[in-house]
Amino acid sequence: MEILEQKTNAWFAEVIVNAIVNNENTVRVSPSFFFNLIQADPDDNKFVDCAVCGNAEYIVSNDSHFQALNDIDWPKLQLVTIQEYVKDIDK
Repeated sequence: MEILEQKTNAWFAEVIVNAIVNNENTVRVSPSFFFNLIQADPDDNKFVDCAVCGNAEYIVSNDSHFQALNDIDWPKLQLVTIQEYVKDIDK
């Protein structure tokens, strides 16, 4: 939400987060293991841990810290930029 607030405003960020949280396709995941794969920004690890424990195929982010995932053989998570994701869902 923090980045959304920086790019837009607090109201819009809250609307977007609520839309994601309340979407029927959203699955809440509480990680059972903490991998600590991103050394450059340890705060980003919570997203990686949830993705791995939730059996996600990819993470959508433009945050350069997630590029560390490209150098890791396991767990294999594809990194997709926001632009790539939007382009893919527009098909």
